[in-house]
Amino acid sequence: MRVRAALPVIGLVMLAACSTTVDPERAAQACEERARAAQGPTGEMTFGVNSQTGSFAGASIALSSDFLTGKDPVEVYENCVFQRTGMAPIRPPVLRRM
Repeated sequence: MRVRAALPVIGLVMLAACSTTVDPERAAQACEERARAAQGPTGEMTFGVNSQTGSFAGASIALSSDFLTGKDPVEVYENCVFQRTGMAPIRPPVLRRM
């Protein structure tokens, strides 16, 4: 009997979890990062000198799977926003690298 009483409560909790909304602006910002990565390789270089160990240098390069498969960055952005919010983007992407 207790299981039957708990089923409606469990169903309501699951329904509430499915209906949580994602802020469209936050989704747009996250998806812009993914779209920028689809434009080409990203990376950074670090170099400097300190008094204890002397000079140092480092580099990293990242290639996204979207870039490697040749996906259009705008399409990556639009699909990403739709997956996160269930809606079309509220604004076009800003894809310049910062």
